[in-house]
Amino acid sequence: MTVVSAKPATAAKSAPTAKSLSARHLAQVRAACAHIERMDGQSVTLAELSSEVGLSPWHLQRLFKRAMGVTPRDYADARRARRFRDELKSGESVAGATYAAGYGSSSRVYEDSRSQLGMTPASYAKGGKGARIAYAVVESPLGRLLVATTAKGVCFLALGGGDAALARELRAEFPQADEIVRNEAAIAPALDLLLSHLAGEAPHPSLPLDVRATAFQRRVWQELLAIPYGETRSYSQIAERLGIPKGQRAVGRACATNPVSILIPCHRALRQDGALAGYRWGVERKRALLAQEAQYGTAQPGKS
Repeated sequence: MTVVSAKPATAAKSAPTAKSLSARHLAQVRAACAHIERMDGQSVTLAELSSEVGLSPWHLQRLFKRAMGVTPRDYADARRARRFRDELKSGESVAGATYAAGYGSSSRVYEDSRSQLGMTPASYAKGGKGARIAYAVVESPLGRLLVATTAKGVCFLALGGGDAALARELRAEFPQADEIVRNEAAIAPALDLLLSHLAGEAPHPSLPLDVRATAFQRRVWQELLAIPYGETRSYSQIAERLGIPKGQRAVGRACATNPVSILIPCHRALRQDGALAGYRWGVERKRALLAQEAQYGTAQPGKS
C-alpha cells in the first residue's frame, strides 16, 4: 500500500492548494514528478531535481508540497514503495523486490514498511494478511459515508444507503485482513476533515493514504489529484496528458477502481461531451460533488 503524508486536520482550512499555482508552476511540478519516476528507484537529490526543472531547491520544495501535498522525497519514497509492492505481487521474493525497487538493503525496506506499506513486506506478499483496519460510518451530505484506515492512512471510502452493506463492501475489498473493526474514535480526525470537505470548508483534504495501485492507476490518480478544486477534465484530456491519446477507456477503468474516491477525486473526470458517465457510488452523488465544488470555487478570491 502506498502512503502519502498529510498535514494535520487542524490546518486544513488554511492549507494552500494546487489551485493557487500558475500553469507554468504546475507544469514544473509535473516535470519533477516525471523525473522522479524516470529515476525508477534511484536516489535523486533536491538540488538535482530543482536543476532539472529550472527552479531553486527552496522554491521547488514549496511548490511541490503545495501542488502534491507531499515533498519530493515523500513522493519518491511512495513511488519506490509502489514498485516494491508490485514486485511482490508479481511473485518476486522479498529480497528480489528489495533491490528491484531501489532499496539499498533489506533492513531499509523493513524500516520503511511501517510508513510506506502499513504492514510488513512478507504479509503484503500474501495478499495483505496481517493488516488491521478500523472503520466508521457516519451521515454525510451524500448519505452514509464509510471511512476505513490502517495505522498509516485511509485505505477505503464508500458511500451508500446502509451501514451493513457498506461494511460488506469493505470486507470484500480486504478479504485477508487480520482485523476489521468499527471504531469511530480511532479515525475521528479523518472523519472531521472529510465532512468539512464535503461541506465546502476544506477544499484540499490532506489525509495520509494507504492504497494499492498498479503503475498505470497511479499515473491516472496523480492526474486526478492535479485537477484544481472546482474544475473537471475529460477522460480524453487525462489520457492525452498521460501520452496515450486513445486511452480514455483505460483511464475510465482506473477511475472506477479508485478505492478512496473523494480523496482521489475521480468525480472530476467526465466524458468528452461533458456527460457525467458512471460513478461507483451513483451519478447523482457525482453530480452533487461537482455542484458543491463549483459553488465553492466561484466564491474564492479572484474568481468571477
